[in-house]
Amino acid sequence: MITAVSTRPSLAPSADEMVRRSLRQWPQQPPGTLSNAKQPGTWLRARPGDARTANQPFLKLPGTNRLRTLPDGLWLHFSPDPSDPYADILCIEACSSLQNLLDKRSRFAPSTTSLLAVCPVPWLMSPCQPNDPTPRWRLIRSVRAEPVEALVLPVRDVRVLYGLKSRQYDGFARTQMPQAHEYFCPMEALTAERGDENPAMRALLARASAAANFMHLPG
Repeated sequence: MITAVSTRPSLAPSADEMVRRSLRQWPQQPPGTLSNAKQPGTWLRARPGDARTANQPFLKLPGTNRLRTLPDGLWLHFSPDPSDPYADILCIEACSSLQNLLDKRSRFAPSTTSLLAVCPVPWLMSPCQPNDPTPRWRLIRSVRAEPVEALVLPVRDVRVLYGLKSRQYDGFARTQMPQAHEYFCPMEALTAERGDENPAMRALLARASAAANFMHLPG
């Protein structure tokens, strides 16, 4: 018997997949960031979540039901005040080409329309840590009761970290100026094992904090 041997090459994971695989190991609070007077609430990693479920938070514009923004990485900072609910977001996007970068930058461009963060009920009811059964909603101080519908919050502050291939990163850093909410790093820094412990990455994300724009914060 002759067994046919496939000559089709195995598909290597895409840059996006490699980044998401790495980001699943990152902590619930963005590495390098500290609780402060500007962001005293709760940070939770929203994306990437469990690869087996689609019930993960997403971003959208008011009035839209189909067009959603699904960042490769998404961290949410929830307001601690139930009377003033909002979310700050830190997004991480892997960009495999300059065209991909332009497309993703356009999604977070300044706009007069409010961006919304949507947290599905199954995500709110699930534990944020495998070894801790506490559901996520109990960690969000602005949520007072067990949710029965999705938590939809206006986004107060947006910060985005883009990962670029090394050659494209070098060229962009030499010739381009980022917007105030944009940060950039080589893709390898996102896919590296224990990349969240890299001092340079921690320093970069510390600068992406809302507190970084002030000389000092009130005590």
